[in-house]
Amino acid sequence: MDWQGFAERIGVMAHDLLEQPSVDATLGRITGSAAELVAGCDAAGILVLSGTQSVSLAPTEPLVAELDQLQRTLDQGPCFDAARRSTGERVFRIADFTVGEPRWSDFVAEALKLGLGSMMGFLLFTEDEDFGALNFYSRRPGAFTEESERAGVLLASHAAVALSAARTHAQMEQAVSTRHQVGQAMGILMARHNITENEAFNRLRGYSQNNNVKLRDVALLVCEQGALPRS
Repeated sequence: MDWQGFAERIGVMAHDLLEQPSVDATLGRITGSAAELVAGCDAAGILVLSGTQSVSLAPTEPLVAELDQLQRTLDQGPCFDAARRSTGERVFRIADFTVGEPRWSDFVAEALKLGLGSMMGFLLFTEDEDFGALNFYSRRPGAFTEESERAGVLLASHAAVALSAARTHAQMEQAVSTRHQVGQAMGILMARHNITENEAFNRLRGYSQNNNVKLRDVALLVCEQGALPRS
């Protein structure tokens, strides 16, 4: 493998990831890069677990979503183990689906019927949090080598940092938007009821707490209706 060329392409990708306008765009660029940069990769996707729920993100083709659904149905598979960190491992590889894999025997047997030949999974993580697993798929048995695995580790490392940055940026944008919305709603209540800024905010917060509605949603209702809704 031309590691110098790979490093240059990873550098371009890393910069490009940070330029993406949204979390969804970042995810799509990550999985698209996986299919472009890792030898033997036919398709890629990200699997995220939250409690007992799982979500398939940015699959490069329908086969990825099918395989995620299969693991979901069977409650077993390398992507699930990578995302759960259930064994402490950060990398999983099934070299040849025609040979089988005792850890995920049911999944391997069913995935083989869908035309899968080999796969790898990499935990997406930073020091602060886990995001799920970045997964690589090939229709050819033995498609992924040790070099493929090293390339996948590098890609997953860059992807995790970019995803963390994208989520932080999105959270900051949402916070700014919420603050602006709340400010507008407070102004409406102050003018309507001739009350102070603190009183207006306390009414918004009280409605939010008493009705189990997020503060930004209460503010939006006030902006749309010109008053607090009836409880």
